[in-house]
Amino acid sequence: MTSIESKLDELSADFADLGVRDRLTLLLEIAGELPSLPERYADHPDLLERVEECQSPVYLFVEVNGGLVNIFLTAPEEAPTTRGFASILHQLLDGHTVSEVLNAPEDLPDRLHLREAVSLLRINGLRGMLNRIKRQVREKSA
Repeated sequence: MTSIESKLDELSADFADLGVRDRLTLLLEIAGELPSLPERYADHPDLLERVEECQSPVYLFVEVNGGLVNIFLTAPEEAPTTRGFASILHQLLDGHTVSEVLNAPEDLPDRLHLREAVSLLRINGLRGMLNRIKRQVREKSA
């Protein structure tokens, strides 16, 4: 499996190679790649944690099994920027080890070159998702 750092470097380069408008377009394309919740969570939204830092209603749940992390996120279709961030985190972190996820770079939002394309509130939402994922991983792997 490709490391989180390698995946992030590749994604960062993809965004850096584009103009600001095209970066937003790429983010919206990535939003369409967010997987649907499995039935066990879709049927029980009470199990998901609300990401309060996001303007849009974003929910997540983390499972840790055998030292591997699985991440489940949901964000509304009408919030494509937020869905894009959720999809990026899923692509980068899902299926990795506990230590890899906990060591995911804190500057991840900055490395995506999106500050000019989206508001600071949206960037803070991405940080909130990452922080909540890491907190759940710490709690569930203790």
